[in-house]
Amino acid sequence: MASFGNAFSSSIGKKLIMGITGLFLISFLLVHCFINALIFVNDGGLTFNMGAHFMGTNWLIRAMEVVLFAGLLAHIFQGFRLTFQNQAARPVKYAVNNGAANSKWYSRSMGLLGTLLLIFLIVHISKFWVMSRFTGIPTTDANGNHDLFAVMVETFKNPLIVLLYVLAMVSLAYHLLHGFASAFQTLGWNHKKYTPIIKAAGVWFSILISLIFAAMPVAMYLGLIK
Repeated sequence: MASFGNAFSSSIGKKLIMGITGLFLISFLLVHCFINALIFVNDGGLTFNMGAHFMGTNWLIRAMEVVLFAGLLAHIFQGFRLTFQNQAARPVKYAVNNGAANSKWYSRSMGLLGTLLLIFLIVHISKFWVMSRFTGIPTTDANGNHDLFAVMVETFKNPLIVLLYVLAMVSLAYHLLHGFASAFQTLGWNHKKYTPIIKAAGVWFSILISLIFAAMPVAMYLGLIK
């Protein structure tokens, strides 16, 4: 048991946890993006509220939320540990540090990008998840479902919140550009035939997911979705 714990506390073990939790969070993003994109049906939120109702009442989804938060916390914790560990390993910076020669700037800035996303998550959870799960949504739609769509419309009237969401999605895109392929690599899924496919899929996933998420608050603020 001790050796098992030591394995996961090692540098490789920490990266392995980051890879596993990262892939789990990527799958969550895919589902979350699909549900949120239902606002583009533009039917006054009826379809979106139906999807949100399913996500909030299905016992399996609710159980997976616990796993999701555990994975998210583990990902954040290990991310900070790796960032601090890397900084501690090089307390004195090189006189000439040409990091761009070996890696992209966003690969070297995962700690910063992750911190920006953490700030966004705190705001997002307080605005929507806490209300839908605990404090309650005060209104219902024509189908009798809690009108989370109305909460979104009201929230995204604030241009500062819209700006925060857009900037967070830019951070998410860069975070995923490194994290998507890195997660597969960390788990040892390297192959000269499939690795380029994984990297290309990671680029498209990073761009499309982030664009869809960013388009939601912008479209609501501009009154394109009602």
